[in-house]
Amino acid sequence: MAAPGVEELLAQAEQEEATNLQRITVHKELDLEYDLGNLLAVDANPPEASEFRRRGGDYLRALARDNTQLLINQLWQVPSERVEDTVVARLPEPASRLPREKPAPRPRPLTRWQQFAKLKGIRKRKKSNLAWDEIHGEWRRRWGYRRANDPTKDWLIEVPATADPYEDQFAKRLQAKKERVAKNELQRLRNIARSRVRSPVPPPPGAPRSRAELGKELQVARRSTASVGRFQARLPNEKEPRGRGKKRRFQPLFGDLAAEKQRQLELVGALSRKEPRLDVTRATNKQLREDEQEAARSKKRRGGGRAGTGKKGKGPSGARAGKRGKGRVGKRSRKGH
Repeated sequence: MAAPGVEELLAQAEQEEATNLQRITVHKELDLEYDLGNLLAVDANPPEASEFRRRGGDYLRALARDNTQLLINQLWQVPSERVEDTVVARLPEPASRLPREKPAPRPRPLTRWQQFAKLKGIRKRKKSNLAWDEIHGEWRRRWGYRRANDPTKDWLIEVPATADPYEDQFAKRLQAKKERVAKNELQRLRNIARSRVRSPVPPPPGAPRSRAELGKELQVARRSTASVGRFQARLPNEKEPRGRGKKRRFQPLFGDLAAEKQRQLELVGALSRKEPRLDVTRATNKQLREDEQEAARSKKRRGGGRAGTGKKGKGPSGARAGKRGKGRVGKRSRKGH
């Protein structure tokens, strides 16, 4: 078999180059809208219905591929820089504000030292990582292993004049370091506890608990099973736990279209129905209440008219009242005698 000639190889290379160029070159009637800060491309071109019916999912995949290629072509036009062995593009600021999945984190509360520094106006000055080691005569790291001027490497410690001459200064220095580490850890835990004031601290094991706390722990232990406590045996005279409620169930996004159509028709029919729904019990109670109020008002008017007729001691009614009153008083006095 004869080897391919130079012309055939050149033609094959040109064909491959044309194919690759065709893959990265996409033509659209309407240019896409780009938001490179969010790596977003919006295609306003209407899809071809005939192609979608004929090719189906292949047409959608090809459309997504072309739009992605256009987005990548735009990324190659932004400024770039090399970080180590990787080329990194400098994306512009996002133009579209996308909603967050979760709320923005709250600012972390200041520690006691940060509050003191803010009150006194103390500014943190960053120190260099290297320091001059006078013993070895070289620059070394300021902290960590083989740090400069490491006091733990001293083979001789001068005993202070006020200290016990028989006291081990090396053990004393080691104990002081352990106390500093424990103090820093305690201060760190206090800062965490201060920032989590709202979260209750669980009681230590063996501490007395109230009835409500025991009930809550019982419900947590009961619901920690695989069946979420549905098949757990109840204690004698145990009441149904409060506050559990019913979970809200949502209809599936993809499902029976006929059932969804029926629900929508029922909703539209309820909204378009002109005749209002009549609650017989409520209407009856309202009518009875109005009748009782009307009877009370009429009775009050009749009672007010009787009380306001005439003055005391004048007219026939006043005379009768006076006679009756005298007679009754006289009878009572006779009985009393």
